Amino acid sequence: MSHDQSPEQLVLDKLVRMANQIATFFLSQPESVRAEGVATHINKFWEPRMRRHLFEHLDNGGAGLLPLVVEASTLIRRPEDKVGSGVGVGQDARQGAPGGKGPAEGESLSEPSIPESAA
Repeated sequence: MSHDQSPEQLVLDKLVRMANQIATFFLSQPESVRAEGVATHINKFWEPRMRRHLFEHLDNGGAGLLPLVVEASTLIRRPEDKVGSGVGVGQDARQGAPGGKGPAEGESLSEPSIPESAA
């Protein structure tokens, strides 16, 4: 990393790199699910501040972003949008997997719910 770059530029460079890594993974998936996969991942795992920086960068041309990230951006929930819009958010995500308790009860959305055995 260059010492010439501002802290803001360093953050932006990291976000671009992370978004491109997600897109690179989904390029190995069927074309019909690529953009939705990228958007779902970003909606679930990126905090609003990260998504806000991503959209600011996209609004300024999106230099350095892979075309798949740009395509997926139409499905990514902007931070100012209410919960329930976009892909991978809303009531289903809040509740967690079937049989789960949801994040309100401390369940992670990144881990599948495994029902406790009755043993």
